[in-house]
Amino acid sequence: MGGLSLSFGAPLVLAGLLALPLIWWLLRLTPPRPQTETFPPLRILERVAKREETPSKSPWWLTLLRLLLAAAVILALAAPILNPRESALTGNGPVVVFLDNGWASARDWTARRGAAEALIREAGESGRPVSLVLTADGNANDPAPVEAATALERLAAAEPRSISVDRAAAAKRLAGVLSGQSGISLALLTDGLDGAGTAEATQALRVLGPVQSLVYRPVLNDLFALTAADNATEALKVSGVRPTNQASAPAEITLRALDAQEREIGRAPLAFAAGSTAGEARFEVPVELRNDIARIERDSALDAASVRLVDDSFQRRKVGLVSGEAADLAQPLLSPLYYITRALEPYADLIRPESADLATAVPALVKQNPSIIVLADIGVLPQAAREALTGFVDKGGILLRFAGPRLAASTTEDDLVPVRLRGGERQLGGALSWSEPQKLAPIPAESPLAGIAIPDDVTVSRQILAEPSADLPARTWASLADGTPLITAARRGGGSIVLVHTTAEATWSNLPISGAFVNMLRRIVTLSRGTSAAGGEGAAQVLPPYRILNGEGRLVQPGPDVRPLTVRPGEEPTPSIDHPPGLYGTSEGYRALNLFAPGAELRPLPELDLGTPLVSRAYGTEDATDLTPWLFAGALALFTLDALALLWLNGGFARLGRRMAGLKRPSSALPLLLVSALLLANPPHPAQAQARPTDEATRGLDGVDAQKAIAATETTHLAYVQTGDAATDQLSRQGLSGLSQFIASKTALEPGEPMAVDLEKDELSFYPILYWPVHADAAMPSPAAISRVDAYMKQGGTVLFDVEGDAAGDLSGTSVSPGQRRLRDILADLDVPPLEPVPRDHVLTKAFYILDNFPGRHTGSDLWVESLNRSADAQARPASAGDGVSSIMITSNDFASAWAIDDNGLFVRPTDSADPAQREYAYRAGVNIVMYVLTGNYKADQVHVPALLERLGQ
Repeated sequence: MGGLSLSFGAPLVLAGLLALPLIWWLLRLTPPRPQTETFPPLRILERVAKREETPSKSPWWLTLLRLLLAAAVILALAAPILNPRESALTGNGPVVVFLDNGWASARDWTARRGAAEALIREAGESGRPVSLVLTADGNANDPAPVEAATALERLAAAEPRSISVDRAAAAKRLAGVLSGQSGISLALLTDGLDGAGTAEATQALRVLGPVQSLVYRPVLNDLFALTAADNATEALKVSGVRPTNQASAPAEITLRALDAQEREIGRAPLAFAAGSTAGEARFEVPVELRNDIARIERDSALDAASVRLVDDSFQRRKVGLVSGEAADLAQPLLSPLYYITRALEPYADLIRPESADLATAVPALVKQNPSIIVLADIGVLPQAAREALTGFVDKGGILLRFAGPRLAASTTEDDLVPVRLRGGERQLGGALSWSEPQKLAPIPAESPLAGIAIPDDVTVSRQILAEPSADLPARTWASLADGTPLITAARRGGGSIVLVHTTAEATWSNLPISGAFVNMLRRIVTLSRGTSAAGGEGAAQVLPPYRILNGEGRLVQPGPDVRPLTVRPGEEPTPSIDHPPGLYGTSEGYRALNLFAPGAELRPLPELDLGTPLVSRAYGTEDATDLTPWLFAGALALFTLDALALLWLNGGFARLGRRMAGLKRPSSALPLLLVSALLLANPPHPAQAQARPTDEATRGLDGVDAQKAIAATETTHLAYVQTGDAATDQLSRQGLSGLSQFIASKTALEPGEPMAVDLEKDELSFYPILYWPVHADAAMPSPAAISRVDAYMKQGGTVLFDVEGDAAGDLSGTSVSPGQRRLRDILADLDVPPLEPVPRDHVLTKAFYILDNFPGRHTGSDLWVESLNRSADAQARPASAGDGVSSIMITSNDFASAWAIDDNGLFVRPTDSADPAQREYAYRAGVNIVMYVLTGNYKADQVHVPALLERLGQ
């Protein structure tokens, strides 16, 4: 390595250093001005005879300071340069500056531009024309030779692009304008990476016959590119590559994921193992947050390759669901779409047809541009639906079908399945079968479902078989242990058709109730692409530029030279000067165009053969350092020190100190005056010290009594409606108190004391059930109170209306009692569903006790509840019920009178029958009502039937 060197742009100025001795002699004869002091008897001294005196000498350190100041100015005027650059160019012809300004040049663009500027200036000093070639500017770059000043202006306007360089096209343009020229000096300022057109460019430059060739190569450390981003099931995976000549040592780069508002969602390291050029980063963030990601980039991105944009295909997919039968309210677990919905709902937007007519529902579903359409056990499709699905698949959609009895019974030739199917179904296990239910075989590595673990307890008892064919193994994604296909798929047009050879619910297999089923569906969904950017129409999509990546990896508004992007099915567009990386489309939907595709490599630039010996250079080392600014800065610092020294020697600092000491001190009374003024301006107000009223302190923001709310939520309380009649309210309290004590003695529930509720102001949501005695002479609740009751019922609460009137009164009859008429007035303003007497198989009949009626003080009235949607085989089901708990119950059996006890534990009122069993059954009815309200309809499940029958002795 050579040592340091120094040169001067104006060496004759150094002759001024010869004047330093003269300056030293003058400084000795001009000492600093002596300090002046005030002396009163000055006039007496003026009369004293004066004698000639010689001035005192200047201090040596002040003389040295001024000599250094003079030397620094002289050296600065001489324009010294440290490490002056030697002449880099030879020859007498045009100078070609072949500058790479692609994405890899962005991180050290200043150094590259500095090297090009130095070459152009040297060419200008020699009077040689300059041909500036920018390899990423396309046809916009004119390589014709120009004067050095013009080339410098073009260089100042140049900037790094977000695309790869095209050296072949640039060399071809250059050869067209320099053909026949001699004495050419060629300087290649490369980005250090190989490209597709490097060989062609080398050949074209060699034909020019340069007399001199310079090649600048950068250091490729810390250079990498992101090649893929996969929103996989378990995590967001981001792939990256680095140059092949940098793979010897491990490396790690921090990536971050950002949403559309530049907010950071997560960080992950992109790790490169030793000896590997590929790395992977995993963002372990929830799927909901991953769907908000707009781009992944390096922390402090330096170029376009360190940014990966994502588009609508990366986001949540639209999934259309079509079933062959309606959902069963009584048995929702048997619904064909139940498990599909539960598996996909957190990760996709599910859309369902608005009509049961497939001829109109499926085309309407396709128009909503889903990524996937799921058909659960549909055998025969109408012609309109078949045509719509065929067009959907051809345009890139995925059709996912599940087998079932309807598909097995279909005898028509179906072209919307991936393989030919055998008629009927295969049954594994059962009384008439020698085979056992089959387990699933491990998923092969080449399958798109590879990596999904299959539990050992997953078995298939029925399936639809595929006809053997030569391509059947290639179309099989998963199979049973005996080798029969379970999931098959085939490409059709731009999309795919996938068939699961068993049902989507658990009648043929227990696969839908396993975690593997969820992972399979999510994997299939991630294989699809969103279609919102193009609307899913036409063979080709023309997308306008929306946001474009600049050379530094930032999204900016597209310029006028960016053209719309044409996307054709089955083709991946590549970035170019007309279509730089960025987002194409609109804010409603766009397509991301990234710089690198999966599997890309970064190879270093090979050795070039240009027909002449190459001189290799590195960026930055050729730059000389101009010392002139540093010397002028030093001179200015020395001048400042000289000025301060003169002030000190002349007593300037001492006089300044005396003046500062002579300033008057601030009055000590000023703070007191300020405090007094503040107190006078803001006197304390007596009302500010008063506490708020006690009742306000115990009420919430919405007027809710906080103490009552705390008491109501500490434990479960039964509640009754205050009617305004003291006797009725007393009976309601005693009745619910007796029922609460009975519940505490017979069950694990220990309710608190019953609480009275004022419908006009009390919060109702604290109580699971409201007991409302309805009397003919009771005041009608206000519309606001009725509205609150309606909201309470819709939010899950239950109201038990106990109507005063004839014990044999029938709500459905034409003759009603006054109490029932008042009930009708109340219900007129409530959104009440259809009602029916409690059926024999209702959950109320078996919620705790086995009951067939619900007596109170009277026995002649039915207990009315919400009617259920009955299925055709409801009578054959020993336990069936609708979803949820009835929000309303109506009776005229006077429950409160049968339950009521006084403070001594004695019954308040007798029952109609002298048989004590009636009161016992009244209590049991109350227990069943409370248990039903608190626990719901869980006993409607058929798994409880054996236990119930055993209790009945059957």
